[in-house]
Amino acid sequence: MSFMKIPVIEARTAVRGVLLSALLVGCGNGTSGGRPDTPPPEAWKTLNGEAPLVTGHRGASGYLPEHTLASYTLAIEQGADFIEPDLVATKDGHLVARHEPEISTTTDVASKPEFADRKTTKTVDGVPVEGFFASDFTLAEIKQLRAVQPRSYRPQDQNGKYEIPTFEEILALAKQKSAETGRAIGVYPETKHPTYHADIGLPLEDKLLAALEQAGLTGPDAKVILQSFEVGNLQYLRQKTSLPLVQLIDADGVALDGKITLAPPFDKPYDFAKKNDPRTFADLLTDEGLSFVAGYADGVSPWKRYIVSAQGVDADGDGEADDVNGDGSVDDADRTSLAPTDLVARAHAKGLFVHTWTFRSEAMFLAGDYEASPATEYDVFYRLGIDGVFSDFPDEAVKARARLGL
Repeated sequence: MSFMKIPVIEARTAVRGVLLSALLVGCGNGTSGGRPDTPPPEAWKTLNGEAPLVTGHRGASGYLPEHTLASYTLAIEQGADFIEPDLVATKDGHLVARHEPEISTTTDVASKPEFADRKTTKTVDGVPVEGFFASDFTLAEIKQLRAVQPRSYRPQDQNGKYEIPTFEEILALAKQKSAETGRAIGVYPETKHPTYHADIGLPLEDKLLAALEQAGLTGPDAKVILQSFEVGNLQYLRQKTSLPLVQLIDADGVALDGKITLAPPFDKPYDFAKKNDPRTFADLLTDEGLSFVAGYADGVSPWKRYIVSAQGVDADGDGEADDVNGDGSVDDADRTSLAPTDLVARAHAKGLFVHTWTFRSEAMFLAGDYEASPATEYDVFYRLGIDGVFSDFPDEAVKARARLGL
């Protein structure tokens, strides 16, 4: 495999130092199963020695419908350092915050008879997807929709109350809340499915940079981090901006023994798949892969199981993880956390900060040995030296960070 570096703009190194010293980032030294009452480490073991960053994942999406101004506001009120908008494009070229281009699970579009004829099937990252797509709606039409909570086990009482925000509205909110709170609120946008958007004539990157430029968020003091699961668009952005860039790292899941599994479309950046590049997401986390990433990005953001995985139990020998707690489903609560990998240390050695995702407080997302305590999971990752976490429940992440008392 050939990991060829691309040219990097000269301002990058200087800006990285300024930006990273302004960001809250993470540390730690621990093993799986650590408990919040364990004495705190003597110092943060993050890349810059400061506290780990807390980003409200889609806002405070554990409490309110995701990607709404209300959800972002709540995350800020709960102490999040950054808020994270996922960006997709409308038919008329506006950037709005939705987790996917397909919007039927996160809006009430399916209940709108006037839009019934917009239901269609499109191919996203090589997979046919049926539903309603933001790219088939103008911004004016998107503004007629309201957000809904896509996860049935979370509160549904706020469904239908909130508009779909534009990127500009989110930037304005961060500016307003920064003034109100006296602390700089960062914005951590993700370009969603950039190849898909480019293929339909709605590329995201220049629109993103134009919005940031208009908001005055392009210089070394801007509290903005840009992220993507694809590589090519980050390389393009590297030539256009000195803002920190982050390579997201996905996976399909974990095997019974806790090993990461890779299956399309979660096995590799889709731009790699499209050009038959054999490298997988896991390849980008080898020493060679991290050197490649460091050629265009400032940080790497892997799924948390690359850092601390969890293994299942197969008492009946069928090769499948058992429902250990007998709740009728097999999830993280039926697994036991494994010893951490050395990924954080290896990435730090390449000069890359490490953010990881997604932290959720429901028991089904917590390894069984954490005993349904999200505080325990945060404690484990913070002690490992993680530079930042994405959380659906930013208040829990902030409290866990504060408890270490550094």
